[in-house]
Amino acid sequence: MRVTMTVNGRPREDDVEPRLLLAHYLREVCGLRATNIGCDTTSCGACTVLLDGESVKSCTVLAAQADGRSVTTLEGLAADSGEMHPVQQAFHEQHGLQCGYCTPGMVMAIVSLLRENPSPTEAEVRTGLEGNICRCTGYHNIVKAALSAAASSGEGASK
Repeated sequence: MRVTMTVNGRPREDDVEPRLLLAHYLREVCGLRATNIGCDTTSCGACTVLLDGESVKSCTVLAAQADGRSVTTLEGLAADSGEMHPVQQAFHEQHGLQCGYCTPGMVMAIVSLLRENPSPTEAEVRTGLEGNICRCTGYHNIVKAALSAAASSGEGASK
């Protein structure tokens, strides 16, 4: 089947199998590697992307369901000039990663969270990240990064 969508601000049109998951479409068809696949069951959140601005776990969304829609991955957050998105910058400054496997999904979940709630409390950040698992950091610096991004952007790190 033919799908047409915007991926990271660029229009795409591709033939895909009807059963192809969005995560696999992004990685295999689009060649975007930041969207990680950790569980295929929505448990870990490593595959989180924005679909029309809302965070979704792309391992349980079909590429066909994204037809006519807009998808943003970690690769699409930075400005064309190379300037990092405020959440990416905060992760860098606050050391919000260790192995990095969960980082793309965490960043995308935080971008979505801050669009909904530009000034979250620590508890609200922790609640907002419940669907994303990090096996390395204990979340302390990830939460610090989210709060830092919120404080630095005035509008909750929206691009």
